Amino acid sequence: MTLDISGNDSSNFDITDRRGIVLVLCAPSGTGKTTLTKRLLKEFPRFSFSISYTTRQPREGEINGKDYYFVSEEEFSKKRDAGFFAEWAEVHGKFYGTPKEATLEMLRHGNDIIFDIDVQGASQLYGNLKQGCYVFILPPSRDELEKRLRGRGTDDEQTIMRRVANAQKELEQAHWFNAWIVNDDLDKAYDQLRSAYIAATLSPQSSPDLVDSIMEDWK
Repeated sequence: MTLDISGNDSSNFDITDRRGIVLVLCAPSGTGKTTLTKRLLKEFPRFSFSISYTTRQPREGEINGKDYYFVSEEEFSKKRDAGFFAEWAEVHGKFYGTPKEATLEMLRHGNDIIFDIDVQGASQLYGNLKQGCYVFILPPSRDELEKRLRGRGTDDEQTIMRRVANAQKELEQAHWFNAWIVNDDLDKAYDQLRSAYIAATLSPQSSPDLVDSIMEDWK
């Protein structure tokens, strides 16, 4: 029996029988996380995204309930204080939050959910969901990180140094993640990320009833 988690029809294993998994990716700015995430999403269309709540104004073309749930700061604060969010953060004076129950419902229906968030958000998510595969993507070195940040040509020197300082603080929190991936070679790093994801889909947490269902034939 083959296991096809790519979303194709070549497998005789019904992946809808399993629960979804949470895959959380954290990395300092300039490490290549966005590129790796895009490759993963392209190969595995099973991933879903939960719709976040935010207090910022909609941008042109954004639709309430599709891109975000746009709410007032007062409403956001009430939801936050009531434990509504699995994780939340303040970014540039605006609040963003992931709804906890909606996320759990998606997982119960077998949808895998990918989170591209910072270390603080990942810590909140773990504390509230008590599950998931948490992957920290590391730069090969400080020098290489600075080189990549300068190579983007989008930040001034002060901003680059601030990003490097933030990276050091983030790296100090990497010890509690499930997997570490050094992105010194993109293809190698992607193979490792892909492996971490596949391993998570094979965990007992993902298919808690599998053994019992097989043993039904033995009774």
